[in-house]
Amino acid sequence: MQWIVKIRRTNSLFRYLPFVLAVGFSTLSTGCSEEKPLALTVVEAQGQKQLWTCGMHPQVIVEEPGSCPICNMKLTPVKQETMAAVTVSENEHADHDQLTQTMSAEDKEILYWRAPMDPTYITDQPGKSPMGMDLIPVYKGETGSAGPSITIDPVTLQNIGVQTTLVERVNLYRSIRTVGHLDYNEETYSRVNIKFSGWIEKLFADQTGQEIHKGDAMLEIYSPELVSTQEEYLLAFRNVEKLENSTFQSVAGSARSLLDAVRRRLLYWDITEQQILDLEERGAVTKTLTLYAPTNGIIIEKMAELGMRITPGMDLYRMADLSTIWAYAHIYEYDASWIRPGQSIVMDLPYSPGRTYEGRIDYIYPYLDQKSRDIKIRLVFPNPRRQLKPQMYANIQIAARIGGDVTALPNEAIIRTGERNLVFVALGDGKFEPRTVVLGLEGQDGLVQVIGGISAGEEVVTSAQFLMDSESRMKEAIQKMLKDRLK
Repeated sequence: MQWIVKIRRTNSLFRYLPFVLAVGFSTLSTGCSEEKPLALTVVEAQGQKQLWTCGMHPQVIVEEPGSCPICNMKLTPVKQETMAAVTVSENEHADHDQLTQTMSAEDKEILYWRAPMDPTYITDQPGKSPMGMDLIPVYKGETGSAGPSITIDPVTLQNIGVQTTLVERVNLYRSIRTVGHLDYNEETYSRVNIKFSGWIEKLFADQTGQEIHKGDAMLEIYSPELVSTQEEYLLAFRNVEKLENSTFQSVAGSARSLLDAVRRRLLYWDITEQQILDLEERGAVTKTLTLYAPTNGIIIEKMAELGMRITPGMDLYRMADLSTIWAYAHIYEYDASWIRPGQSIVMDLPYSPGRTYEGRIDYIYPYLDQKSRDIKIRLVFPNPRRQLKPQMYANIQIAARIGGDVTALPNEAIIRTGERNLVFVALGDGKFEPRTVVLGLEGQDGLVQVIGGISAGEEVVTSAQFLMDSESRMKEAIQKMLKDRLK
């Protein structure tokens, strides 16, 4: 007995072929009954009446029945139509090449256009690829097959429960859920300090967390520098009044310049225009001067204390505005392609059940956390009633969508082998072809974007495709063995 054993290891799916053969795939055929005489002719021309193979190891092909030398299983006869497919496929390839050369471009239906150097770049219109090369057309019937097509009779189709669905163009979306926490809007941070030295005589803003409005009195300060500057201003102000009607314009101008210089010094020290007007009307220097809030917010840190001596640049308060609030959330790496700045989001809080808050993605940080392997995003929410408070925990939901329609198919139609992704395309009349596809993003409801390998309108198998894959691989392996034998 002569053994033909192929050295290359076969796919692990062959291990399940006995089950496939047991459930009825002995009824599968790859051609009509008229092809059988051709198969017999091929076999007899080689001096063989029948070849035998192992269901678990299709690389084993012998001329006589017996047991597999690898697993000791009983050998099964090779279908005559499978052997005939070797010669038929070679003749069909030759006929197809000749027909393609004689067929004009107008007679062939173009499915799509792809880049010569990147088959995953696909478009509906001719043009240039990202590399600047002319796109090439892919005609109907030229899409890459991942293995031999198989033919299944209607009875077997019903018995194994084959179901199909159309590949469609849809608006793919995905709902991303995560958690986050609220924090201050960093853009509203402010510090309150002074630009001259002195002592705090009175505190009006004396509590951390106190809400402050722009223009509210915060403290009174005594400063010898401020007192002397007030005196200079009053002196310059009186000189301007006296020299206003003077015939010596240069003297009057000098007095006005001195007054303007002292006024600017007070303004630089954050003394308000109203305080300067009050000084002019009062005509007398005050010992202390009130410092007013430069902006709205709450006091998040208070350093000022009654009687404390302060110097220029010393921080007295840190404030933040709560009219808007930030939230930080973390997105897993595989969801990164779905998010972009400006997307609408919905948030709910454990302390306020049943109520939601709408916001948007403000910023996506340009790095991944090394330990958690996720991406930090920043969200912004309006907070007019101050119900959102920093350090609250929040549940975040992002309704992400891909711009425009994309080609998509159900996730259950895909066979993932680890090296490639396969689908079985229904060709009609019980014929099915395995096709390698390039996948993109996975959306909601089990839909997966298809970048290449299949086009909208084609029909794919969504159930029993693993049985078809086993039969297709079995057929492919046997045909390869027979080709080597017939050479």
